[in-house]
Amino acid sequence: MANDSLPPNQRRFFLTIVLGGLSAVLAAAAGWPVFRFLSSGSAGADVETVEIPRDSVEVGGAHFLTYRGRPVVVLQKAAGEFVAFSAVCTHLGCIVKWVPDPGEFLCPCHAGRFSTDGTVLGGPPPKPLEPIPVVLAGDLLRIG
Repeated sequence: MANDSLPPNQRRFFLTIVLGGLSAVLAAAAGWPVFRFLSSGSAGADVETVEIPRDSVEVGGAHFLTYRGRPVVVLQKAAGEFVAFSAVCTHLGCIVKWVPDPGEFLCPCHAGRFSTDGTVLGGPPPKPLEPIPVVLAGDLLRIG
């Protein structure tokens, strides 16, 4: 009967390579979302204005889009009255959500609340949402 086992130093080397490779894959998988979160959003940073159809924002509704690599929300407060804000909460940078029933923006991370004019209604945010210029040009909304 032949002894097919490897010497201990070869087994140890094999296990070291396998565990090292597995550790590198796990570290990359865990580090990628962190890297994406911390890296600046440069995609679309050179765009000066963004145009969207007026119909994409209903009365009392909100439309989220990307402007200069950052999330922006456009709100139609009343018929023909449009406002736009950065959708990034001023507390820790989470993306706010539009809640139509009370008619306010809510930060899902720490329950920061913002009014339809961007001011802080409650929670930990220290500043209001950053306003973005919006102009109605025919059937298009020009943001920026």
